[in-house]
Amino acid sequence: MAAVLMAHPQLPDTLLVGCGDLGTDIGLRLAASGHHVVGIRRRADLVPPPLQGLSADLTREMPTLPPLDLSFLVVALTARPRTAEAYRATYVEGLGRALDALAASGQSPLRAVLVSSTAVFGDLPTDSLIDETTPVHPDDGPAQMLLEAENVFSDRVPGGTILRLSGLYGGDSAFLVDRVREGRITDPNRWTNRIHRSDAADAVVHLLTRSEPPACLYIGTDDKPAQLGDVAAHLAARLGVPAPPAADPARGHGKRLSNARLRASGWTPRHPTYREGYPA
Repeated sequence: MAAVLMAHPQLPDTLLVGCGDLGTDIGLRLAASGHHVVGIRRRADLVPPPLQGLSADLTREMPTLPPLDLSFLVVALTARPRTAEAYRATYVEGLGRALDALAASGQSPLRAVLVSSTAVFGDLPTDSLIDETTPVHPDDGPAQMLLEAENVFSDRVPGGTILRLSGLYGGDSAFLVDRVREGRITDPNRWTNRIHRSDAADAVVHLLTRSEPPACLYIGTDDKPAQLGDVAAHLAARLGVPAPPAADPARGHGKRLSNARLRASGWTPRHPTYREGYPA
């Protein structure tokens, strides 16, 4: 399938590899501050103005990039379904094709961010907060593919930054809300970690534009891990539905994440916990 470029009067200085909900949010924030952004998506007509859309299916083809005056590169891909095969095709092979296209254009970004996932840590049973120094233990095929994509990015984008996001929520996502409404909370003691999509977009823009060079790795999550039962109880009260099984703090299990490095870089979440984020 030939790449289709939507017209724009000025050279883009930002390339979004992946322009779904999060990528679009990032691009619109950068455009609002004066950057000219081109976003790769399967269908360019779904990329909203003033962003410039470029149609390409990265699982099948290398895109033909327009002329660029590149400052920023953001990789924010999305794969469906959650299988090792789909994740390899998108996150590993798709990333490779996008980077091949960039190399062919002779352009190198001044700043680059790869959006990854804290799934690469696996489900570590630990009493300590997980941070950027914690060894990764991907425990399924998709998580292994995410880690492989991180390695491809680090090898091919010198000085690039990896941002591992915890569970995204906000916007049109209603997964947990629907589970609470339908009474399908079965593991109230599991520790959960999340970040509002707007805070995730802010974090990427922050790492691209801060005056000091960012580190090579950050965890993006809100300020407070929470047991699923506590989050579900909060949502149930707001929805006016029966309360789910209560969380038992003594029986909490799963991983808890720290955002200390990202906060120390100057980023501050507008939704520090689920209590602020879900009403928003």
